[in-house]
Amino acid sequence: MSTIVPNLAHAWWQPDWAYRKQVTIDAGPQGAALGADAGRTPVLVRLHTGNFSFADASETGADIRFVTSDDKVVLNHQIEQFDPLLGIALIWVDMPAVSAAAPQPLWMYYGNAKAPASGNGQRTFDPDYTLIYHFGEANVPARDTTAYGNNAQTTVPVIDGTVIGKGVQLGAAPLMLPASPSLKQEAGAPFSFSAWVRPDQLGPQQLLYARRDGANSLLIGIDSGIPFVQVNGQRTAPGQPVRAEQWSHIAVTADAANVVMYVGGRPSVSLPVALPAMNTVAAVGDDVESASGEFRQFTGAIDELRLSKVARPEGLVMADAVSQGSESRLTTFGVDEQQAGKSHFGFILSAMPLDAWLVVIVLGLMMAASWAIMINKSRTYGAISRANAEFMEHFHQTAGAPLEQLAVAGRLGADIKRDSSLWRLYAVAINEMNRRHERGYDMNAVSETTIGAIRAAMDGVMVRENERMANRMNWLSTAIEGAPYVGLFGTVIGIMLVFVVAAMAGAVDINSVAPGMAAALLCTAAGLGVAIPALFGYNWLAARAEAISADMAVFVDEFATRLAEEQGEGRQLRSVAQRA
Repeated sequence: MSTIVPNLAHAWWQPDWAYRKQVTIDAGPQGAALGADAGRTPVLVRLHTGNFSFADASETGADIRFVTSDDKVVLNHQIEQFDPLLGIALIWVDMPAVSAAAPQPLWMYYGNAKAPASGNGQRTFDPDYTLIYHFGEANVPARDTTAYGNNAQTTVPVIDGTVIGKGVQLGAAPLMLPASPSLKQEAGAPFSFSAWVRPDQLGPQQLLYARRDGANSLLIGIDSGIPFVQVNGQRTAPGQPVRAEQWSHIAVTADAANVVMYVGGRPSVSLPVALPAMNTVAAVGDDVESASGEFRQFTGAIDELRLSKVARPEGLVMADAVSQGSESRLTTFGVDEQQAGKSHFGFILSAMPLDAWLVVIVLGLMMAASWAIMINKSRTYGAISRANAEFMEHFHQTAGAPLEQLAVAGRLGADIKRDSSLWRLYAVAINEMNRRHERGYDMNAVSETTIGAIRAAMDGVMVRENERMANRMNWLSTAIEGAPYVGLFGTVIGIMLVFVVAAMAGAVDINSVAPGMAAALLCTAAGLGVAIPALFGYNWLAARAEAISADMAVFVDEFATRLAEEQGEGRQLRSVAQRA
């Protein structure tokens, strides 16, 4: 009963939205374990078929809204990717304050076909971000999602399968950043740089970010696997290394006194200097302003490049590092709710992929066929049993009279002649007797051979009656044996897809895989739902068929015995002996 009783949602933001899902931002020890408040943070929400029903939302995700837990404040968001065919979506949500003190729930609303698109990166990321590249567009310069419009000056190859959707491959040519007023660096002014990087190989003096203005310079790179920052020739000491062909989050923050490098969200090394003034172009992946040849191109992939005109706090850097990767524990997902009330069974159905629906449809057809057979057979066996009982009552009433009296008296109704298998046995026996009488046989002295022939004709009809009763019973046995295997097949395929999609989306929490696994297990439950009634029905029908078959066998013996006693040769001989 718990699967069909709906969970009614009480508070609701707006009635035009049919569904909502709770998303919890947990920066505490049980979640991302940031260790410090991150403040205003753009949080990445990863959706996939394991934690979200794309069929219930619009094709572009335009109807998605994020609202605070009190259903009062709508949060800004930006959709980086929304692909219902692949079942993957990447959405940035502007959290006003991420605190490590307690989990922060919010609602994600969807399911409104009339809702206009509202995602906007210019409002999702605070105005202190001066450049943000998601690298979502191929064959065009990287687009800046902030309001400053600091789009890239060069085009680099876009690749799939990075940390967050798409990234770019560096090594052939650098990614050039513009020299705009918003990117101008004043002497001693704060600054932040962050990016996900994946080196193809750990070579010496590889540059991730280079900006030079005369004698002033800011260089960020990796030297044989050791990230470094170099300001006007001063370089940080060796710190936390990175590995080749693995994604690492690297960030640099600067204030009026220090430059700090973060690797994986944690402080690695620092340099007690302030940044110099610079108002020139910058290069990502190479040092185009130096002819010394001291530094080399960075060969590898890069994703989610960000520049800021403030020194980002340690909590925010840590939040970016732990929440944007595939092992994020910052966001967890609750169950979906429907405004008008949606049952647990409805949630399972909404999470079912196409493969599971095909299996359930096949099982539904098998169930319909098995129930149709059971109902038809039950009605047929019931009619046969009633007609046989009425026939036997008339047959016993003719004891002492000629055996063919029932056939010529016309006392039997049409329903008995139509449904009774005993009538068909009786009719073939009477026909056999009449044919022999027409051929000149003495039917008042029936021989054992004739009785055997009549009995054989009745046995033949009995065999055909048994075949008629067994017709289509093999469909029931097929449903009993095959339905659980069909359901199990759907479950195995469904669980495989759940794990594959979860791996592709980088989600590992139970809320992300549980709906898909429940939907996959529904296939097994459907298979058992087909097989169990078919098993009970088959056994019940088989017992009724055996009873009817036993009645026919008894009637054949009774008819043959009565024929031998009343019209057999033994009876004739006894009559002659008595007269003598």
